[in-house]
Amino acid sequence: MSDRTLRLVGAGPSRQLVSNAVLGMLILVVAELMMFSGLISAFVIVEAAAPGGWPPPNQPRLPVTETAFNTFALLLSGVALFYADRCFRKLRRSAAKPLAAAMFLGAFFVVFQGVEWWQLLSEGLTVTSNTHGSFFYLIVGMHALHAIAGLMVLLNVWIRLAQRRLDGSTLAAAQVFWYFVVGLWPVLYALVYL
Repeated sequence: MSDRTLRLVGAGPSRQLVSNAVLGMLILVVAELMMFSGLISAFVIVEAAAPGGWPPPNQPRLPVTETAFNTFALLLSGVALFYADRCFRKLRRSAAKPLAAAMFLGAFFVVFQGVEWWQLLSEGLTVTSNTHGSFFYLIVGMHALHAIAGLMVLLNVWIRLAQRRLDGSTLAAAQVFWYFVVGLWPVLYALVYL
C-alpha cells in the first residue's frame, strides 16, 4: 500500500477511497470551518451582550436586500460548478462554459461585496468605528479572502481544462473548496446581515 493515497484494506484488493487532492482540501476546509466557528461564536456572544441592541444605534444599516441578490449569485456559481462537473464526466471540453459561468458569478459576488464595503466605509462604518464594524469587516472580509482564493483555484482548473491537463481529482478538490465558500456564505449572511 502506497503512503501517497488513502486506501481501504479488506479481504480483497485495496482501493482508493479519496484522492490525495480531495483529502488535503477536506482537511483544509475543516480547519477553516474551525476558524469561522470561532469568529461566529465571538460575534454571537458580543451581539447578545450588546447594550441597547444590535447593531449599535446611529450606525449605517447593512444592505440586506442587495446582499441577498449577491448571495443568490454566489449560490448560482455553486450550481454552475456542479453542472461543470457533470459535463466534465461526459465530455471534458464541455465543462469550460459552466466553469466560466461559475467563475463569473463568483467574481460578481466579490466585486459586489467590494462595492458594498466602499459604500459602508463612506457612511462611517469602519473597522475602528465600533465592535459592529470590526466584526463585520473581519468575518465578511475573511470570507471574501476565501472567495478570492477559490476564484484563483477555479481559474487554475479552467486553465488546466483548456490545456487538456485537468484530471477528475483536481476538479473535485476545487469543488470541495468552492462549495465550502458557497455554503458558508448563507450562514454568515443570516448571522451578520439579518
